Parts: sequence; C-alpha cells; structure tokens
Amino acid sequence: METKNILYINGRETSFNGERNLLEVIRKANIEIPTFCYHSELSVYGACRLCLVDIEGRGLLSSCSVKPEAGMKIQTHTKEIRDIRKISLELLLANHDRSCTSCPKSSSCKLQELSNKLGVSEIRYKSTTKNIPPDYSSEALVRDPNKCILCGDCVRACEEIQGIGAIDFAYRGSDVAVMPAFNKGLGKVECVDCGQCARVCPTNAIMPKIQNDEVWKELDNKEKIVVAQIAPAVRVAIGEMFNINSGEILAGQITAALKMLGFKYVYDTSFSADLTVMEEAKELKTRLTENKNLPLMSSCCPAWVKYAEQYYPEYLNNLSTCKSPQQMLGAVIKETLPESLNIKKENIVVVSIMPCTAKKFEAFKDDKKTKDVDYVLTTQELGMMIKQAGIDFASLFPESFDMPYGFKTGAGIIFGNSGGVTEAVLRYLQGETNNGYNSKVDFKEVRDNDGIKEIEIGINGNVHRTAVVYGLKNAKSLLSKIKESGKKFDFIEVMACPGGCVGGAGQPVCFDDETRKRRAKGLYEADKMLQLHKSQDNPYIKELYENVLDKGEHKAHILLHTEYKNRKRILEEEISLIKGNGDETLDVNVCVGTSCYLKGSQDILHKMINYIGEKGLSDCVNVKATFCFENCDNGPGISIGSEKLSKCTIKKAIDTLERKLEEMKSKI
Repeated sequence: METKNILYINGRETSFNGERNLLEVIRKANIEIPTFCYHSELSVYGACRLCLVDIEGRGLLSSCSVKPEAGMKIQTHTKEIRDIRKISLELLLANHDRSCTSCPKSSSCKLQELSNKLGVSEIRYKSTTKNIPPDYSSEALVRDPNKCILCGDCVRACEEIQGIGAIDFAYRGSDVAVMPAFNKGLGKVECVDCGQCARVCPTNAIMPKIQNDEVWKELDNKEKIVVAQIAPAVRVAIGEMFNINSGEILAGQITAALKMLGFKYVYDTSFSADLTVMEEAKELKTRLTENKNLPLMSSCCPAWVKYAEQYYPEYLNNLSTCKSPQQMLGAVIKETLPESLNIKKENIVVVSIMPCTAKKFEAFKDDKKTKDVDYVLTTQELGMMIKQAGIDFASLFPESFDMPYGFKTGAGIIFGNSGGVTEAVLRYLQGETNNGYNSKVDFKEVRDNDGIKEIEIGINGNVHRTAVVYGLKNAKSLLSKIKESGKKFDFIEVMACPGGCVGGAGQPVCFDDETRKRRAKGLYEADKMLQLHKSQDNPYIKELYENVLDKGEHKAHILLHTEYKNRKRILEEEISLIKGNGDETLDVNVCVGTSCYLKGSQDILHKMINYIGEKGLSDCVNVKATFCFENCDNGPGISIGSEKLSKCTIKKAIDTLERKLEEMKSKI
C-alpha cells in the first residue's frame, strides 16, 4: 500500500499523503522551492513560474499546479531550472523600483530575499516601464505600482478571502497592470481597508500607510501628553520583528519600549474590550427581550463595519451601536485624563497600536472636532520606531501598564482571536445567570473555526444561537443563507481577517498559517494567566461606570456608542456612455454601485443602451453610469430627467424614458 505513495525527488525516495501538489511534497522533504504567488489559503495561480521542476517524461512544470503521483521522478534544481529562475528574477527587477534601502519592506521583501538566495548579482535587461505616482488616497494603505511584480496575490486575496474584488488586472500584454476599478485610488473605490492585499504582497506594492513621522513629531512636542493603547493581538506578534518566537506574550516589553520612546502613559485596549462586552451584552439582552433588530452583529472590526455599510445597508440596524474597543478607550481617555492632569483636552494625543490597517480609517472617519484616537500605528510601525530609537527590545525588562486602563480580564484579551468576542459575551451571560466567580469561562465551541461556525449554546435554560465568521466572503455567504432560509441567530461575530486580529495586515509579515495559530494560542494562554475571566468582574470597569459613565444623562451612550451610514462605492464619479448631440437632450443616470449592481442595474444599463441604439435615440439622450443615489435598500436606482426610479426594471425604465421624451417633444 505504501509503495503507491512514493515518488523520487532528486533521486531520493519521498512519501506523500494528502498533499495538494508537488510543491507541498517537496517542501515536506526539506527543499525550499521559491514562489511569489503561492499561498496555502489562496487558489493555485502559477503566475510567477519560479516553482518549476523537471518531471521525467513531462519536462518543466509548475510544482504548485501538479498533483503528486506514485513513481514520479523529479529534479528541483537542474542548471536549466536555476537559469530560468534567475532570468525570471532579473526581468522582474529590470522593471522594478529598486530603491530597496529606503523601502519600508526591505527587511521582509520576498523579491529581495529570493534574489539573494538565488544569486542574482546583475541585471542584464533594460527597463521598459515608466514611473507611476504612488496612490495615497486611502487612509489605511499605500499602493505603489512601480513595485508591483504582477503576481496577482493581492487580486486573489481581495476576491477569495473578502469577496470584494476592489483590485484586479487591467489591459493586456506588456501593458498589463494591477489596479482598482477605472484606475481610481484605493480610497475612492469599494476597498474596506482590511489590508489583506498588503498582507500577501511579496514586495512593497501595497503597504500599510505609515504614520511614524507624525507620531515622532507629537512625542517631540513638550506641550503634548502622548498616550498609547495596545491591542491584544500586538503582544503575541511583535516579537517576530526581533527574532522572538511568535505567540510569546510581550506586553511588558512593549510597555517598556513605549515609555522609552516618550509615551507618558501606556494603557491596554483589552480594558476597553471588557467595556465593549459590558455594553454589547446589555444591548443583546435588550434586543432579545424586545425581539428587535436580531441578530445582533458585532461592531469591533472596522473593515466589517465598512463592508456592511457598502454592501448590506439593510443590516445596519443589526450592527451593535458599540464603538470598537479602540474608539471606546480613546473616548474615555479624552474624557477623564484632562481633568485629572489639569490640562486641555487638545493636548492629549491618543496613539493606538493595532494589528489592523482598517483601524487607521476608523480613526480618520471620526468627524468630531476632538477625535477619539489621533493616530493608529500597526505592529509593524511600532517595531520600526523601536528599531529607529536603537532600543534592544529582546533585552528589555517588562514594565506594567498604567492604571486604571491597564487592568483587564481574560475576556478582553481573547478579543484578538476569531470567536473571542462571542466567547467574552457568553462568559458575561453565564456570569450573570450563575452569579459567581466559579461559573463556566471556557466556551471552546466557538473557537478554531474554518471561516464560518454556527453554534447553539445553552446557558441557564436559554439556548443562544450564535455564528462566528472571519473573512468577508464568508460573511456574505452567511448573510445570503439567512436571507434565503430565514435561519435565526441571536448574535453574529464577524472579523475581516483570517483568524481574527491575530491575522491582521498590520502584523509582522508571515506566509504560513502556523504563525497565526501560535499567536492565537498565546492569547488563550494569556487569558489563563489572569485571575479574572469575565468582563463584569473587572473592578476598574465598575469604577468607571460609577464615576463617569453613569454620571449625567446618556453619558455612556455618548462616549461609547456610534451610528452608521450608507457609503458610496466610487465617490462623486460618473462615466458617460452616450452623449446626445441634439439641441435638447434627456439625462439618463443608472447607478452601478455595488448594491444596485448586485440587484441588476448593469443588465438594465446594457438593455437601455441597446434600446436607445435600436430606436435611433442617441442624439437626444445622455446616458451615464453613476455610483450612488444613497438609496441602496431600494435599488436598482435610475434617474431619467428629474424623475428617480427605485427598484427599477427595464420595462419601468423604458416606459419612463418614452414618456419623458414625449414630454420634451411637446415643449419644443
């Protein structure tokens, strides 16, 4: 039986069992095959051609796209293969912006790493491309086309993990490029700022937007009190930037480093995660009692919130009105610290250290005069600052968070994992009904899902129907299922990034799932090292309610809750498709924004254009594709002249067009 699972790699016998392709078998045999476009969680693409192997009787093939078969004889590094790999890298480098010494991704650039490993010492080819200005339109990400190697990783991540497709290939042949729709900026299309494109990008073609210089400027300003808050997932990942094992809990070292950088106070976002549990659980209990706006959907992940605002405005009333823990803690700091320090509120600067790029947009979109959070640094950016300051991070002696916002329970810590918000809420409900410290705290049923997990959990006779989701494509699948089947849930947790915040795009670069799992394990271990595991047991949360949040009418609601709105997919843009030449013309505008597109507006647009052509009406109408009527619930939306049509059909559109043209003729 075993002989059926044997093949030969470089003359050595190797077994295989369940590997999806030759690449995985070869790597299992301790041979590292170079790749740009292969990621275990994405589809096989075979674009980079670096993983070529020589299979006896078949010739050179991409190992990522060939299934292992018994008896195969494979060579992995013949002279021909080595030469092809070097030539491929030289061609990529010839058209690449090679400002490597000043590139933020220099230490983790896969192109640079493979060039060194494969011995590329010269580039024999001339560049054929022109320099293109980088795209800074997004508050979360920067896109530099000059560093794109056309591997397609970002395209597949956006489509396969998030189901959005905000970025894709355009043009053909030597003109092929990767760009957002209509070559707009990332900040002007339906990007939700999750940064999964940046996470898988092997170069610096897409990167988190760096705010280090702005934060350094604030630290140098003696009039400002600069305060940091650290998200749970940061403490189990930052060590990777300093040759420390992933998953190791380094909250104390981070605190020490931040104090050395000049931060006056260092708080733990896990404190406000506890606060979020308190508010969200109360909200859930109210909705269950009133049987209104169920299921309650989590609001901690800003990429998910933006996705809901863009794609599912009909569910905005289901979103929890709670701010995210980042925004809650920022609001509390700016409410309490100025009075205790006797300084002006504008002299308090709150800097969040987050594993997430979407948090940058979340802080930016805050339209209040005094923002809850002033700057968001990713784990990567904090690591850069520590290195810039020359701090020997690995040798630091741990320091404690500042009180009171440095105290947390285990419920706040596990927020960094997918399922953590749900488990924290269940712990709250269990503690409320059992009234004691000894009640159940571990709800392992909600952990370790593969993207979607549906669970029914009984607490004191009540069955709570919950779902835990990561990846927005999975969220779309679940919402479609709810619409089609009418299945009922009480609570749904959604995180945009694989595995939750531990897999955020702001974390140190990694290309394997095991690293993410070690980070998740570290957070569960951190929970176990604490004495308190339910948010309601946090004494400083109780103190905050007594001294601040319960003082004055609606104080807690004002500080801790928010509102949502429909968002345009492409801002203030339109595409002219037919331009009338007559003296009098009728304007026809068809919304092709995401919500209307999904409801058939593109089909209506095509049929309208065909109808106008067949009837010879091109001279008397102007047809444009537009991108938002701000009426997403009632799409497809079309305007003909001054008349706006909701839930439009092609028949309704043509009837209105004919009527409007007749009215126009009668006035001539």
